[in-house]
Amino acid sequence: MQRRSFFKQTIQGAVLPSIMGGLSVKAFGNSAFLQSLSGADNDHVLVLIQLAGGNDGLNTIIPLEFYSDYNRIRSNIAIPENRVLPLNNNLKSGLHPSLAGMQQMYNEEKLCAIQAVGYPSPNGSHFRSMDIWLTGSDAEQYLSTGWAGRYLNHQYPNYPVGFPNDTMPDPLALQIGSVLSPVFLSPTGFDALAIDESLNFYNLIDAIQDPAPNTPSGVELTYLRTIAKQTNKYAEVIKAAAAKVTQQSPYPADNYLAAQLKGVAKLVAGGLKTKIYMVGMGGFDTHAGQVNGGNPLTGNHSGLLKQVSEAITAFTQDLKFLGVSQRVLGMTFSEFGRRMQSNGSLGTDHGAAQPVFLFGDAVKQGILGKNPAIPASSEAIDNVPMQYDFRSVYSTILRDWFCLPAQDVDSVLLKNYQYLPVIKSTACNMDMQELNNLGDNLIINYPNPFVSSTTITFKTKGGHSLLQVFDATGRRIATLTDKVYAEGTYSVTFNSGALASGVYYARLQNGSLQQVRPMLKVRG
Repeated sequence: MQRRSFFKQTIQGAVLPSIMGGLSVKAFGNSAFLQSLSGADNDHVLVLIQLAGGNDGLNTIIPLEFYSDYNRIRSNIAIPENRVLPLNNNLKSGLHPSLAGMQQMYNEEKLCAIQAVGYPSPNGSHFRSMDIWLTGSDAEQYLSTGWAGRYLNHQYPNYPVGFPNDTMPDPLALQIGSVLSPVFLSPTGFDALAIDESLNFYNLIDAIQDPAPNTPSGVELTYLRTIAKQTNKYAEVIKAAAAKVTQQSPYPADNYLAAQLKGVAKLVAGGLKTKIYMVGMGGFDTHAGQVNGGNPLTGNHSGLLKQVSEAITAFTQDLKFLGVSQRVLGMTFSEFGRRMQSNGSLGTDHGAAQPVFLFGDAVKQGILGKNPAIPASSEAIDNVPMQYDFRSVYSTILRDWFCLPAQDVDSVLLKNYQYLPVIKSTACNMDMQELNNLGDNLIINYPNPFVSSTTITFKTKGGHSLLQVFDATGRRIATLTDKVYAEGTYSVTFNSGALASGVYYARLQNGSLQQVRPMLKVRG
């Protein structure tokens, strides 16, 4: 084979001549190995914020275009029209006065809202409805796994067996709190760890253990012991990540949600590869005292929304201060919304659809969907009608944030769901200008072919960069670098040692971008 011929070949291009046991590179083109080299993994992080109890959507996003009807059906709790917070480029809707920070985020194009998110045949039970949201099931369906757990299992099969490892040395997911949510249940068990907001951990002792009995309970005992051992290992990497961050921007005091998000920011900036974090706060079951009599700008709901807004605002400002805001997407959700009409106790009863907020550098500014139409002859049992299935939000996040192929999204969510245009396309697909700036070859090596060693030169746009070498079967031969870089061009040397002659693949991953280069080792 001529050296110039080999230089012309790429993974996506023409066929390399037969060089390995009669197989050309094209024979690997549809293999799981090559797909994994250019797969959907990236350094993106999702933060789920659970607002437990059922948040009142009509007093969160006020329908200004229907204000007279809104005021008519909930005159004892309606927010005065002149106190509703206006939004740029949107005259039909406004925010509760307590959401000033989130109003600013919206106007700065860091926040969007999706109106009337729910599911068909809503369930009014707190526990069952939250189970539906966490598992991604239909109303009449009972699933034993969570939607996030299925995603993590898809990306990291067989967890916890073989973890931590070089590819994923950190916890797959973390929940701030003492009890793990069903959202993280996968076919192999929980794919997350629970920690408290102060980032203190229990000391786990790895002592000699009696053999587990050969029974179903023995299998469970073995699993729990595995998790315990891993928790001990993970505690060290979590503490190390937290210790790297010694300064953060201010957070509000006496705000439980803010304390949780402060911990999340610390761990993200500290370098953890953890994919999903979950935080939350309760109190949104506002059957009574949602507002104070005579002053709808005060009361339980006002205080809750103020905490949410101030916590999220401080979190986003801290992420920017720490230089990791581009990595994080946040989402708020509750198990259901509230009824259209208020009740006689200055509150609202269990409802159905609710607004969902997404925030971060990657979201598109706007309110997706229309304000709920309020019928002229409304009744006390009337719910806000669903406009968007909540699983469409998950589907969009998996596709446009975690960059999962459409068929894999359907597999994780068990069905095909509507795509929502709420995340910037550049989150997964770099635009033309950015590609032109980076150039065609983000990773090259010289000499190629090589005998014993080759120098691999790669370009990074900054942030976490991973450079690995695989053989033709998909076995990882070496990890040449795995750390955060400033934007620039760097070189490392790959010494092949006693490796056999043949094709090897250098894979660069930089944020959401990856590129693979074939390299040929020949006899000297």
